[in-house]
Amino acid sequence: MKLVTVGTVAFDNIETPFGRADKVVGGAATYISLAASYFVRQQGVVSIVGDDFPQGMMHRMRDRGIDLDGVEMVQGKESFFWSGKYHYDMNSRDTLETRLNVLLDLDPKLNDTYRGTEYLMLGNLDPVIQAKVLDQVESPALVVMDTMNFWMDHAMDKLKEVIARVDILAINDSEARQLSGEHSLVKAAHVIMAMGPQYLVVKKGEHGALLFHKNRVFFAPALPLDEVIDPTGAGDTFAGGFIGYLARSGDH
Repeated sequence: MKLVTVGTVAFDNIETPFGRADKVVGGAATYISLAASYFVRQQGVVSIVGDDFPQGMMHRMRDRGIDLDGVEMVQGKESFFWSGKYHYDMNSRDTLETRLNVLLDLDPKLNDTYRGTEYLMLGNLDPVIQAKVLDQVESPALVVMDTMNFWMDHAMDKLKEVIARVDILAINDSEARQLSGEHSLVKAAHVIMAMGPQYLVVKKGEHGALLFHKNRVFFAPALPLDEVIDPTGAGDTFAGGFIGYLARSGDH
């Protein structure tokens, strides 16, 4: 397997100043794997869904070359659900409701094909689950990790243990400041890289992203758009394209 992604496959209710959508397919692993599929065809997903998850989306993912043998479907239970409301700038949002549902039962067990993956993407999840996956993979060429402020608030010690085991950490600017305790992103990067990762990617939404490595900094601007409808999953989509390209090119 070229790439394995671990993360949520879920439903979202989204409200923005410009519209509303109920029970649309979301989840970190969904966005990551679909974005990566434009670069890599041999990839798999590790996740869990309820029997309410649409088979049509599963077929669409398989059509993109995404192997779903690692996605467990639990009969009689509902998929992970998140509801959020975006502010006018579309950068900040409020979580209105979170229902973990089957996500409480996620205990990833990788098959032999997944264990031998060359590239591993740890989507935003409980660091305990991320660690379980790391314990099972054999010798990936590159491990990229995403996380969020919730785990910094509630599981910082375990989170730092996992961060120490990955090659690249990809988080947004507020998360980088919280994790490091530094306001300056340059100083924050040095603190975070000292925790273990060789590289830090700081996602800055419509303003692009920063890549830190040792004493070097690279800035990539975002492509300006005339209209933004829904930014949900933008960071995951970025991460999918990022690791998908690296997996195809081997240039890292």
